[in-house]
Amino acid sequence: MAIDDPAQGTDTSDRTPDTTPDPSTPATSAPTPPTPDPAPASLWGALRPLVLRLHFYAGLLIAPLLLVAATTGFLYSLSYQAEKVIYRHELRAPVGDRTVPLSDQLDAARAAHPEGTVTSVRLPSEEGATTRVLMSTPDSEESKSLAVFVDPYTAEVRGDLVSYGSSGALPVRTWLSEVHRHLQLGEPGRVYSELAASWLWVVALGGLLLWTGRKRASKRALVVPERGTTGRRRTLSLHGSLGTLAVTGLVLLSATGLTWSAYAGGNITAIKDQLGSATPVVSATLDSGTGGAGGTGAGTGGGHEGHESMPGMDDMEDMEGMEGTHGTHGQGGTDIGVDLAVVAARQAGLDGPIAVTLPTEGNGYVVAQIDNQFPVRLDSVSVDPADGMILDELRFADYPVLAQLTRIGIDAHMGLFLGLPNQLLLAALALALILLIVWGYRMWWLRRPTKERRLSAGRPLPRGAWRKVPLRVLLPLGVAAALTGWFLPLLGISLLVFLALDGVLGLRARARAART
Repeated sequence: MAIDDPAQGTDTSDRTPDTTPDPSTPATSAPTPPTPDPAPASLWGALRPLVLRLHFYAGLLIAPLLLVAATTGFLYSLSYQAEKVIYRHELRAPVGDRTVPLSDQLDAARAAHPEGTVTSVRLPSEEGATTRVLMSTPDSEESKSLAVFVDPYTAEVRGDLVSYGSSGALPVRTWLSEVHRHLQLGEPGRVYSELAASWLWVVALGGLLLWTGRKRASKRALVVPERGTTGRRRTLSLHGSLGTLAVTGLVLLSATGLTWSAYAGGNITAIKDQLGSATPVVSATLDSGTGGAGGTGAGTGGGHEGHESMPGMDDMEDMEGMEGTHGTHGQGGTDIGVDLAVVAARQAGLDGPIAVTLPTEGNGYVVAQIDNQFPVRLDSVSVDPADGMILDELRFADYPVLAQLTRIGIDAHMGLFLGLPNQLLLAALALALILLIVWGYRMWWLRRPTKERRLSAGRPLPRGAWRKVPLRVLLPLGVAAALTGWFLPLLGISLLVFLALDGVLGLRARARAART
């Protein structure tokens, strides 16, 4: 993100003295005298060099990772709309007079791909949308399924594509997601994205402190670029004002991205578990002692103990001709079929888009709402395949607060929570981060010593900034940094590497100075 110094006034304490005129400065502009260093008693005056040095090094070394994450994130945010165009034939079907039974659509998918096993099915969310039948195949990769798209009005198979994850990402979005998460390197590649997310909030908040700590005539200058300036000062103004506007979104992106990272995500999950805020899962376990009629339904979300009859169960008897003719058989050898399982879930209050997971050995149907867009509908129930009774139900409103926030945060990070506006906001944040990085590097370049004829670049603030921080502040700051480094391991490890490298370079510089 940020590379350079949002300095107070025209403070030049962080650059090599140079009397050569800056060619980017108009000839008519009179040189501005440097602002005196803050008084030692000023806490910000003591902290500023430390924040500036951290901001400089973090921005300089982590910015390439952030640039990759921002670029792929920008493309990913636009991939939802791209999918609708690229895969229109598979996703859409001509609207007919009536839909065929869901079991017939599953049979059509099985006939088209006899090598696969149907694991779940996503019902159309609107008129003209296709049914998505998900199958596991011998060559299916982890977290991926073969999605067979079936016309719900004719049971015609319109195509098949590889589908990834709970969001049902198709090949284009899947590829961008994998590059964004691990650079197509698998689990080892996740280190890159976690390192970028771990430092993003540090760089963003550090830049905010440096920018707001400058003296200015009005607060409007915080978010409005300065007019009539050129060169480095103009770039600094653009960098600081855009960073102030984007900082909240960038910090939220960092926090939500860390929730499902490898190492920091594990710590977050452990804390949620200790607080009793783990994400609950509906129980679909069948009671073997009743031949598949689901026992207590004891699940995380609380069940319907005793299997009281649902209102409207008489309506299901009209479809008894389908019983046991389709789907996986229950433990008792009978199966009401996927159509009746959907009816049972609808009568239990699951409206809107739903997905049905078919029964497996010892487990019944699981029907879940999949509407991640605000206001979310993410309730789920399990259905006994033997008699259609509800085994267990789980309402999103009953999730622990932390589990709800985690779910909403991840969906917002992926562009699902607010639909198209969410995706456009993510694209804007990603573009802002790209610009901040480019402007940061430009400032670093413009701050180079102009007298030197060889290739050079801007220099950081001199070492020893921490010595200016009062001990009463330095000690709590060190403890906070240690705790943060423990909780975010890649942040802590990389910070230690930075310090070690800086120390080695410092010793080398002293040795060279002693020789000369």
